Amino acid sequence: MPANANVEDRSTPAARPSLTLKKRLRATPARVYAAWTDAAQMMQWFGPENVVMKEAECDPRVGGRFRAVMIENTGDRHEVGGTYLELVPNEKLVFSWSWITTPERESQVTVTLKSDGDETILTLHHAQLFDEASRAGHERGWTGSLNKLEEFFA
Repeated sequence: MPANANVEDRSTPAARPSLTLKKRLRATPARVYAAWTDAAQMMQWFGPENVVMKEAECDPRVGGRFRAVMIENTGDRHEVGGTYLELVPNEKLVFSWSWITTPERESQVTVTLKSDGDETILTLHHAQLFDEASRAGHERGWTGSLNKLEEFFA
C-alpha cells in the first residue's frame, strides 16, 4: 500500500449547501434594483414575514457595505451585513452575507434581474451556506423576503 493511501485529500473544500429562488415581479429591473440598493426602500420589504425592519444601510459600490437590522415578532433582534462584490446596475448584485452573531459563516448572495416585458424575473442564488439547517432557514427567510418584495410592487 502506498505511504499516503490513508491521507485525506484536502485539495478541494467540502461542498457547502446553496439555494436558488426565482420570483416574477411587476416592476422594471431598474425599480427592482433600486429596491435592493436604497435603504429607504429596503426598510419597506426586506426580511421574512415575521420581522420588521429597524435599520437599513446601503453603500452600493464595489467594496461598499450593507447592513440590515430586523426585529422578529418574538422581540428577537437579528443583524446581517456584507460587502458588495459586484454591481451591474439593473442587472446583477453580488454581495457577501454574514450574521453579526456568526461572522465566521460568511456566504455569498447573487441577485440577477432579467427584463420580461413590464416585469422582471429575479433569480436569487445564495451559495456557501454553513450547513443544511442554515440552508433551510435561509430558504424560509428569502422566500418571505421575496414575497414581501412582490407585495411592495403590487
